[in-house]
Amino acid sequence: MMVTDSLKQDYKERIVPALMKQFGYSSVMECPRLEKIVLNQGLGIAVADKKIVDTAVEEMTAITGQKAVQTLSKKDISNFKLRKKMPIGVRVTLRDKKMYEFLERLIRVALPRIRDFKGIESKFDGRGNYTLGITEQIIFPEINIDSIQKLLGMNITFVTSAKTDEEGFALLKEFGLPFKKN
Repeated sequence: MMVTDSLKQDYKERIVPALMKQFGYSSVMECPRLEKIVLNQGLGIAVADKKIVDTAVEEMTAITGQKAVQTLSKKDISNFKLRKKMPIGVRVTLRDKKMYEFLERLIRVALPRIRDFKGIESKFDGRGNYTLGITEQIIFPEINIDSIQKLLGMNITFVTSAKTDEEGFALLKEFGLPFKKN
């Protein structure tokens, strides 16, 4: 629990005043905040092997500390041997305490474990949200490398209340996400 409170407290005591000064907000409520973190794994290969989805659910649950949910296909696509309502992905939405806990582990432990890591790209979606693509799930210490059957990537989306990309970038940079220096 102590880990969680430090990032949340840091947001209130250090990040909010810094953002207020940077953007000239008149109220604390104008400051952008992190609303949720969504982890998503698309498993197109799961069409052939159903066990991949179960393994992905277990891994995602271990990484986040929250039960992962299967995502199902919406329609039939014969070229991909895909039927409606087949499991083809896994996702988790983190909010509040678990979100801050995961963010801290991502910044302090997981990202530094990436080989030849030089920082993350700073491409936002136009509304202040950011999606980070990770190619291997083994950067998370919760995953036992010996039990891996297939290396799977994932997307981590940071949803903020920022109105512009500039505000969202400033918020995530203050949290300590290691963006590349252009």
